[in-house]
Amino acid sequence: MKKALKIIGIIVLCIILIPLIIALFVSKDVNFETSVNINAPIDSVWMHTNTLAGLDSWSPWREMDPAMETDAGGIDGEVGAWQSWVSEVKDVGSGKQSIVNIEAPILFETYLEFYTPYNSEAQGYVKLSDMDNGMTEAIWGFKSVMPYPFNLMKLMFSEEDMKEPFDKGLNKLKSLSESMIVVMETE
Repeated sequence: MKKALKIIGIIVLCIILIPLIIALFVSKDVNFETSVNINAPIDSVWMHTNTLAGLDSWSPWREMDPAMETDAGGIDGEVGAWQSWVSEVKDVGSGKQSIVNIEAPILFETYLEFYTPYNSEAQGYVKLSDMDNGMTEAIWGFKSVMPYPFNLMKLMFSEEDMKEPFDKGLNKLKSLSESMIVVMETE
């Protein structure tokens, strides 16, 4: 009986220790970005990326829950402005986004605090760059750190899980920016 309990104890200990040891070798850094080429000049794209309201106009998460509760403070489009949200939709959750850096018309950075479904924080950004023929490359991404031992979860998720909503948002940004050019040309 003692020998059986000892074996069970060793097995349980291994079940607990092996993932903790593996987590020691998994990076805690989370960096993700994706991009789209937009057939519009950089200033036209910047109009949709230089404020929190502008980001909302193409946010895939806003689309998931148009009824989410929001609050805001500061002057939108200036460093220090913030927007918070609360949603019953699990993939949207609740949190707060604050503007931390603006370099017109190439960079818009925010600090994100997520309260639900998981407590975490991230540095979000939209980078724009001029391309040939009046086109603009838009890069949307974030950087974060997963604390040990939760960094082990990185092994269970693929980049594709994040890519789908980000690509959906960027394609909406592309559509908004390119449709503005068409409207301006017809006036």
